[in-house]
Amino acid sequence: MSSTKFDLIVLGSGPGGYVAAIRASQLGLKAAVVEAAEVGGICLNWGCIPTKALLKSAQVFEYINHAADYGITVKDAKADFSGMVKRSRDVAAGMSKGVQFLLKKNKIEQLLGWGKILPGKKVEVVDKDGNKTIYSADNIIVATGGRARELPAIKIDDEKIIGYRKAMTLEKQPKKMVVVGSGAIGVEFAYFYAAIGTEITIVEFMDRIVPNEDEEVSKALEKIYKKAGMTILTSTEVTSVDTKGAGCKVTYKNKKGEEATIECDVVLSAVGVISNLENIGLEDVGILVDKGKIKVDEFYKTNMPGYYAIGDVVSGPALAHVASAEGIICVEKIAGHTPEPLDYNNIPGCTYCSPEIASVGYTEAKAKEAGYEVKVGKFPFSASGKASAAGAKDGFVKLVFDAKYGELLGAHMLGANVTEMIAEIVAIRKLEITGHELIKTVHPHPTMSEAIMEAAAVAYGEVIHL
Repeated sequence: MSSTKFDLIVLGSGPGGYVAAIRASQLGLKAAVVEAAEVGGICLNWGCIPTKALLKSAQVFEYINHAADYGITVKDAKADFSGMVKRSRDVAAGMSKGVQFLLKKNKIEQLLGWGKILPGKKVEVVDKDGNKTIYSADNIIVATGGRARELPAIKIDDEKIIGYRKAMTLEKQPKKMVVVGSGAIGVEFAYFYAAIGTEITIVEFMDRIVPNEDEEVSKALEKIYKKAGMTILTSTEVTSVDTKGAGCKVTYKNKKGEEATIECDVVLSAVGVISNLENIGLEDVGILVDKGKIKVDEFYKTNMPGYYAIGDVVSGPALAHVASAEGIICVEKIAGHTPEPLDYNNIPGCTYCSPEIASVGYTEAKAKEAGYEVKVGKFPFSASGKASAAGAKDGFVKLVFDAKYGELLGAHMLGANVTEMIAEIVAIRKLEITGHELIKTVHPHPTMSEAIMEAAAVAYGEVIHL
């Protein structure tokens, strides 16, 4: 028999919700999580984890197709699309079970059903059979996450116009796909499908792909994608999609107003995410929402005492690791600790296409806009011994320093495994290490990470290997 009174109830069991609940339990609070779908949320079940499994399958297939480059002969390799999808779903299911284990281990009650917050610090949970139960808590955290954004001209029907969830579970590999949007979701799926033989066209409204990244990263990735056979249309808007025939007819116009049409089997809408705020009781409780986000303070308190919000439902990057960090800070504050507010200018962003993208802090352009005089160092992986040995010479590390004090303002990487390297930069910025100190920090040889030290040396005119 479940209890009806808790110290903390969290709506949502994604990387914000389940992490917040576990941290609460560690701090001695009696916690519960409410989940209407799969435990682990979008990230584990339909986002971060299963997409990485698909991307790994594509990468292995690419390795096999280029086996001769490594002195290995492989004949007649074929991509088993359904096998790749099955592996991805199995990985996701395993991760979800892992989170369920962690919740049980930490004595956190799992309240399965649709959660709705009520006045008086209560939560209503409606289970799959329609049974309602009212729970109360001293503190309630809303962590209901987000979903795919839809554009008026591109309504998702999950048949011919699909979102990221359907892109992971298509029954059949399309021959031609148009990807609308070139943020992380767009370029990751574009890479996956292109690597296994789908003809890809990327349509991006902004003037470059991955528009939130440093401009040099955008230009380099576009060049690599075009070399791989993808068509890239920037400064372009999809005006309509005709789905009446066997496939799709996508009409688009460029910045000059010129229109054209392209035919494909399926359109992937990858134009961002919006917060899940509907039908969860925000209006009933009187919680303020602004521009589609719940208003919170630096410790995630809403305007109503005892109610908090974290993750994709509040302002900030819609990233799993951000939600987790916010959840920990929120709960520690609730428990009477004195956590530091999150530094949103030191949040790493990672895109797992191939080559990977990783960045943190200011781009060169943003640093100059902010009034900094900058020193910039850029080291190409073509000059890296480890990259050459690995057959992964595409990309570079670019560091942006404050010329006056030597502070590392930002880092922008494109290359193999750079998502595993960015944490070093986050730590450097957290500890306020200067450019000269970074140059004197001995990096192991041969590694890809040497490029970080070398890029710093470029910025200060001390580079050896260029």
